[in-house]
Amino acid sequence: MTFYSDPTDPACHAVRYVLSEKAINVDVLSVEEDSRPEELNDLNPYGTVLTLVDRDLVLYDEHIIMEYLDERFPHPPLMPVDPVSRANNRLFRFRIRWDIYALLEEMDATTSKKEAEEYRRGVRDTLTAIAGVFAQKPFFMSDEFSLVDAYLAPVLWRLDHYGIKLPPQAKPLLTYGERLFARESFHASLSEFEQELKG
Repeated sequence: MTFYSDPTDPACHAVRYVLSEKAINVDVLSVEEDSRPEELNDLNPYGTVLTLVDRDLVLYDEHIIMEYLDERFPHPPLMPVDPVSRANNRLFRFRIRWDIYALLEEMDATTSKKEAEEYRRGVRDTLTAIAGVFAQKPFFMSDEFSLVDAYLAPVLWRLDHYGIKLPPQAKPLLTYGERLFARESFHASLSEFEQELKG
């Protein structure tokens, strides 16, 4: 199994977190966007780095990859068992993708300081709005670590890097983040770039 991973990309980090949490034996190839190997161009028709190859299977969406890994390596399970909870898990990740990841991508792409600040404020407001949820359960709406946590952790790890400062009322979210960062699997998932983010 081979995973092509951009060491700076939070979505790639989320997949590496799942790989690490399940202790999956995988060859992680770090690929910078401007130095893509030729075989990756053949494997991934969308021109993105994030790509998992498992024998004849090639996957290139972080959610499909994370769920595939959870089904292929069922221990520990990172998705709930019942259909309603599984659908909610997918919906939470969908919302994180569009309410947070998409804004961060726009922020990175823009050359306008004003636009970047608007995207930054959008992420801050979204995270602040959901912060209270983390005072009730140890993980995202759950007593167990799941794919939602693996997907949100890379964003929280990068808050300083993105210049996002959360207000005091977001303390439950920051405490939750520290809980995720303390996991051995999280440390094992960090690229060199990500390790340097926290000095």
